[in-house]
Parts: sequence; structure tokens; C-alpha cells
Amino acid sequence: MSVMLRKAFEKEENMLRDTFCCGLTELAGHNENIVVLDADLGKANGTLPLQSRFPDRAFDVGVAEQNMASVAAGLASYGFIPFITSFTAFATRRIADQAAISISYARQNVKIVGTDPSLTSEYNGGTHMSMEDVGIMRSIPGIMVVEPIDPVQFRAMIPAIVAYEGPVYLRLNRKVAADVFPEDYQFNLLKADVLREGSDVTIATSGIMVVESLDAAELLAAEGIEAEVISFHTLKPLDAETLLASARKTGCVVTAENHSVVNGLGSAAAEIICRDCPVPLHMIGVPDRFGLVGQLEELKQRFGMKATDIVSKAKEVIAMK
Repeated sequence: MSVMLRKAFEKEENMLRDTFCCGLTELAGHNENIVVLDADLGKANGTLPLQSRFPDRAFDVGVAEQNMASVAAGLASYGFIPFITSFTAFATRRIADQAAISISYARQNVKIVGTDPSLTSEYNGGTHMSMEDVGIMRSIPGIMVVEPIDPVQFRAMIPAIVAYEGPVYLRLNRKVAADVFPEDYQFNLLKADVLREGSDVTIATSGIMVVESLDAAELLAAEGIEAEVISFHTLKPLDAETLLASARKTGCVVTAENHSVVNGLGSAAAEIICRDCPVPLHMIGVPDRFGLVGQLEELKQRFGMKATDIVSKAKEVIAMK
């Protein structure tokens, strides 16, 4: 990585949209097939510098997300690697048919980036607060679903996404992210990360809920309960091997995600657990409802998604063993 881009990373203050822009700029400088398409949200999603740096490979199609997806599919058919970016609601709900037919059914190598997933949409409220994005993309055959946690992991994830041949849905919290991984972290696109080992309960988690899960593990440890915390950055295909090994060891599972409890990480984990290792399981996430306007921490409190809620459900599943 160039000195200039490294300095840019150091000034990010953990804004994942800046990590995205810097990482993609670095790769696009070496790979002329990378193109970026925005739907009038270049400033919000941090991709405006790409338009300045690569004016012939970065385009704003206006508020026309379905057209953006179709244009990307066409570019991919000519060997380009298009990244399309928009808020999560518009990158999934609005383009579901194009993602299914023009992109995945046609086997086009398009990378779909949805920003501000679920509660991280905060003040944009119910219309923009897409709790079902993973469910939509998980249901479409052939689309990989990923969600980075912090800048260290995301910097390693971006080239892996580019190298992966096939459609990818990248679920991105574009704002400030907590530090989770050390600088020498070894990333594997298809393997989950065991962040903390334990023998009493498995906490399977993703995205912003990773930090809540680690905090919950600390609270449980203070009571003599050892929780194993597994971070799943790839939600489809889910790393069944790591999940099952932990479930067989602990005998119970709690999932924690910033998504609806319907058809997200919890559902994916339950499908695997029910089939191969039936143990008590409880899902923590957004209940089956639309979102609200509010600050992230307030919303997590409202929907029962804080570390203390994970602790409570962990005790419940342990009691069910």
C-alpha cells in the first residue's frame, strides 16, 4: 500500500466508508476492470474521491438504483468488476429483481454495497432502516453476503471481494466502527473468527453486535460463565464447521445480529444447528417490525440488543441444556 493511502487510513478515525474508498482506490489503481456506480449518494457513502480519481470508471446514475444494477450487470458481462453503492434499503429491497435476474441468474460478477444497515440508519427511520437486507440477499441463489466489523478486517476483506468471482452483497456500516482486530489479523473470507473461547455457551454474532457480544462475555465471566464468541463476517455461506464445533462443545447457542430475527444470521445458524447438532438456541436481533427514528444505542436498548440482553438469553439457553 502506498504511503499516501496509509496516511489516509490513519486519519480515518474508523469511518468504514473511508476504508472502503481508500481500499478500492488502491485496487482500482492496479486493476482497470474495477468500476464504481453511485445512485446520487457518493458523498454520503464516501465514494466521491473515486469519481475524481477515475472519472472514466466511476459514475453517478442519479436516483435510479434499478437502472444502476442493470448497468452494472452489463458492465460485468464485458469483464468489468462493478461495485454499486447505495443505502441498504435501496441496494436490496429496491433492486431485488435486478439482483436476482440481471446479476445472479446471469452469473455476473457484480459487487453490491448497501450502507447503514438496520439500526445504524438511526435518524433516517423506518423507510430507510432496512432490517431485512440479509434475508433478501440470502434468499437469492449464488450471492455471497458479507459484513465487515472494523477497518483492519475491512482492509483485508476488500481485495478478497474483488478476487472472488461472483456476485457479493457487502453490508456496510459506513460510520465509525469500534476496533476489534489487531493489525496482524489474518483474514479468511470463508472462515469465522473465534474471538473468545469458552465452554458454557456459544455467542454467534456479526457486525455492530460483535462488541456487544464481547461485552456480554465479560459480564458472564464475572459470574463464572465462560462464553465462546464467534464473529461471522460472511453470512452466506455461513461457516458451519466453526459453528458446529462450538455448539457441540458448549451445548447451547445465542445469536446476536443487527438485523431482523427473521432470515438473518440467527435463521442461518438455526438451519445448521437443527440439522446437524440440535441444541438450545435463542436469537437476538430486531423483532419482526419496522424501524424507528433514534440514536443507535437507544434503538439497541429499545429492541433488546444490548450486552445485558445477551447475558439474559445466554443464561436461559444454558438452563435449557
